[in-house]
Amino acid sequence: MSGADQAPRSRPGAGKPGSGRREPRGAGSGRAAEPGRGRPHSRGGSPQAREGGGTRPRSNPRLPDPAIAEDVTGAELDRDVRQQLRTLSKENAAGVAQHLVMVARLLDEDLAAAEAHAATAVRRAGRVPAAREAMGLVYYRQGEWAKALNEFRTVRRLSGSSHLLPLMVDAERALGRPERALELATSAEAASLDPPDRVELAIVVSGIRRDQGQPEAAAVELRAAARYASMGQPWTCRLHYAYAETQLALGDPDEARRWFAAAVDADAEGRTDAAERLAELDGVDIITLLDDDEGDDEGDGEGELDGVERVRGSAGVVGSGDAVGSGDAVGSGDASGSGDASGSGDAVGGEGQAPKRD
Repeated sequence: MSGADQAPRSRPGAGKPGSGRREPRGAGSGRAAEPGRGRPHSRGGSPQAREGGGTRPRSNPRLPDPAIAEDVTGAELDRDVRQQLRTLSKENAAGVAQHLVMVARLLDEDLAAAEAHAATAVRRAGRVPAAREAMGLVYYRQGEWAKALNEFRTVRRLSGSSHLLPLMVDAERALGRPERALELATSAEAASLDPPDRVELAIVVSGIRRDQGQPEAAAVELRAAARYASMGQPWTCRLHYAYAETQLALGDPDEARRWFAAAVDADAEGRTDAAERLAELDGVDIITLLDDDEGDDEGDGEGELDGVERVRGSAGVVGSGDAVGSGDAVGSGDASGSGDASGSGDAVGGEGQAPKRD
């Protein structure tokens, strides 16, 4: 659900505008059903009475909508997502917009809370592509690959957009269906992707090729995507990272080090653990100093250096042109489903130059 960076279009929902179909009748009002308006009673019978009389209470009462942060207005969404919401009533559109913003905000912080907001958006606007994309991105981050794939397919059907194709391919890969993933990756839809999504797709496919023991084929995929990357693009660091991983698979640690270094240079926001991977290759342990007060409260445990704690590697961010994106790669732990992120500072994705052949 592709917000600002993580919000709509794959973070959640910022894909092409919806198909313009109306919301199903009665959907999205946000009101609980009125008493007595549920399933009709069976013919010839009367409602089962509780002790003392009356109708049976509803077994699954609707939970209240999750709270919206005070600073969230809904105006933070991309224009194309707001356009999708025009199929709803004004009041409902405003509420759904706020829930979509909350999904984008919480994806990296609290997946359970993000899921609650996404589920609310789907309940209130089930035929709005952005709402289904938000739900799919939450499932994707949770590793619920089959559920994520189902939501992404729904987005494609409702909107006609294929921008989530890289995540769909990644989900197929994670479900243990590499052949189906590759078939989808080489479909006519893939050829129509925008440059950012082509890069993400190449990263995913390179991961599949490495899984199959074909690192050279993985490198070819990434070299072909290099034409779309430059140091100013947010996906460049992932392209560099994936290419570094591929070089390791090819048994060339020196070249891998070069590309991890390029990924570090391109990763101004620290979305990948390229710096730590580079340090590992150099045989360096990365450490971080604790706050003074933390160091004072905790005694020096055995094996610890005064007030120092080792930093563990972190995963990259999911992309598809940067949308709901972003998160870890499906079935892998890296960016954009390939378990990597790709490239180099000057070749793969570096200012228009393609990586040199091995």
